[in-house]
Amino acid sequence: MKNRIIVLGAGYSGAIAAGRLAKRLRRDDVTITLVNAEPDFVERVRMHQLAVGQELKPRPLDEMFAGTGVEVKLAKVTSIDVDGKSVTVQGAEGAAELSYDTLVYALGSAGNDHGVPGVTEYAHQIASRPGALRLRERLTGMTEGETVLVVGGGLTGLEFVTEVAEARPDLDIALATRAELGDWLSPKGRAHLRKVVDRLGITVHENATVAAVGADQVTTSDGRTLPAAVTVWTTGFAAHPLAASTSLELADDGRIVVDGTMRSVSHPDVYAIGDAGHALGAGDKPLRMSCASGTPMAWQAADSIAARLTGGKLPNAPLRYFNQCISLGRKEGLIQFVTADDRAVDRALTGRFAARYKELVCKGAAWGVANPTMGMPVRRRRVVASRPASEGTARVAA
Repeated sequence: MKNRIIVLGAGYSGAIAAGRLAKRLRRDDVTITLVNAEPDFVERVRMHQLAVGQELKPRPLDEMFAGTGVEVKLAKVTSIDVDGKSVTVQGAEGAAELSYDTLVYALGSAGNDHGVPGVTEYAHQIASRPGALRLRERLTGMTEGETVLVVGGGLTGLEFVTEVAEARPDLDIALATRAELGDWLSPKGRAHLRKVVDRLGITVHENATVAAVGADQVTTSDGRTLPAAVTVWTTGFAAHPLAASTSLELADDGRIVVDGTMRSVSHPDVYAIGDAGHALGAGDKPLRMSCASGTPMAWQAADSIAARLTGGKLPNAPLRYFNQCISLGRKEGLIQFVTADDRAVDRALTGRFAARYKELVCKGAAWGVANPTMGMPVRRRRVVASRPASEGTARVAA
């Protein structure tokens, strides 16, 4: 019998994993089903561009996976029975139950409100395409001098606040960050960031932890009131809640605990990648939720699944960071080089060259979805067990 592989979620991690599995394994031996609620692959790293009115290239999943052997199923995942090894989905034709032998959980994350009152009711987010489009519509209707307040001084907040300041110089753009601006960057990185922010006329409220969001203002924990005709909430991500309804072992942040092969430590038939997986990188530090983490996690999971099914050698590639790539509008960028465990070092690239570098990274990430083996030759190997074998029991077919 064919081994039934189901991949949940077609973001960067899920799409890459599905395509890489298709190139690692023979169609006679496996079925690969990619389940996603939307028909298009969404470039999440470009949602700040979409929100300010830029058009993005459509990337239909059925076209991307045409001829690969991957079946794309458009449906929303409603429940998972990891003990019974089945997934329930809701699609255009109603509810359906899909059975699996190997499950790749890549349902990603959403914006994290951290329990702050008023965020759900009044704040916009750009962690998803629908959220970015709603914000886009709201920005279109804003008039000169109105205030857009971005809450959160991390990578997402910096990219959006500079993008909107460049695109809408008629608006009053402000940023509220709970620490100092770019406090995690190198001195060179911080200096360049400050230079760009000042040039774009962005008001920065430092050491401002937002305690409540209202219809036209936010309140900080130290009692300050900051005006905001529009509040954009960019304070990190929260794992998709579906895993919490299963018996999978989870970390405190709701992510699925996995080993170095991205395999669940509690359910060996389940792999979790991208923002859904709690994996350890250099220095045994958990990988942060990001495309930079999700792509190598997808490679690791796909190659591990293929190795276990064919009796091949398990991958042992270290998961580490090299740099943080930050766009600061369309004309400026910042490439902050980091240690393996994601701490800033003295080296950084700035200016237009850094902007072009970041653009190449974004294009490369999208290319990697359609070309999951990164152009390297791949030999499809025969599956020697119709169901996933335990460690050390599979053998390569002659």
